Amino acid sequence: MLLTGCGDKANNGGASSSPSASPSASPAASQSASPSASPEAGKPLTEVKVVLDWTPNTNHTGLYVARDQGFWEKRGLKVDIVQPPETGASQMVASGAAEFGVGYQEDLTLGRENGVPLVSLAAIIQHNTSGFASPVAKNIKTPKDFAGKTYGGWGSPVEQAVIETLMKEQGADPSKVKIVNIGEADYFTAVKRDIDFAWIYYAWTGVEAETRKENLNMIWMKDYDKRLDYYTPLLMTSEKMIQDKPDIVRAFVEGAAEGYQYAIDHPDEAADVLIKAVPELNADLVRASQKWLSPRYKDDAPRWGEQKKEVWEGYADWMISHGIMKKKLDFDTMFTNEFLPK
Repeated sequence: MLLTGCGDKANNGGASSSPSASPSASPAASQSASPSASPEAGKPLTEVKVVLDWTPNTNHTGLYVARDQGFWEKRGLKVDIVQPPETGASQMVASGAAEFGVGYQEDLTLGRENGVPLVSLAAIIQHNTSGFASPVAKNIKTPKDFAGKTYGGWGSPVEQAVIETLMKEQGADPSKVKIVNIGEADYFTAVKRDIDFAWIYYAWTGVEAETRKENLNMIWMKDYDKRLDYYTPLLMTSEKMIQDKPDIVRAFVEGAAEGYQYAIDHPDEAADVLIKAVPELNADLVRASQKWLSPRYKDDAPRWGEQKKEVWEGYADWMISHGIMKKKLDFDTMFTNEFLPK
């Protein structure tokens, strides 16, 4: 999957490396959750939506497991998993059209600076698994090798800032990189035709390269600046949901946590859940991606979803130092571990 920006359609591929379009979300939910009868106990379930950031992939496996294994239902929720509109998941969650969403720290941080009242509930993946990928034939082994090459991105100032950070770290000249906007183009097609390298998420596009037996050189951002080891993707909600319906927020997060823990403990079975739920996905890619990603959901954290204040502070400091963001924020209001299982 190509990383396609902080504008909220990013981060995740679907059946192909970079889908050509983002399917529209289901009709917007009302701000008040509605009840649905439970087929087992006859008790009403509270209906909520979670909007994805892109087409379904292994970043989302825990959500499908939580839904299809009944982890939300036993907590009183009926959760509808929907795909984002062109305006993105953040707007849908902020407006109340969806109670929960999949987002990214970079997007949520910029949104908070502009008064968008979103809160991160859990880190889906504990460390940043994205970086710059290129076919080995391009001979791009370190950031200094970007000089004289063409980068394909989505037109965000964050891209240029990251490239500058990595290149300056090695005493290279960022002005020698040609940056072009390739939008939603397929990575494997683009590097053969138009570009030399792109920003990808290894769990999908990197693993797909392995299944294609197309060797890549991978430059991990977090290896060059620890502030770039941020949370992407994450689960988010609105301040209003936390204030008005904390019990629903807790039920949602606890169910998701159980789903991701299942995927950590049972990657093969979890992959089968995703394949059954989204049969148009490449089953072999899902299984290979799940095997790679499952141990990285939690990684070295004490529990799945745990977030650290220093990660939020570090990335914001990096954004301010590059002129992407102008002011310090109240990080304690931007994320919470309160709803994670103890």
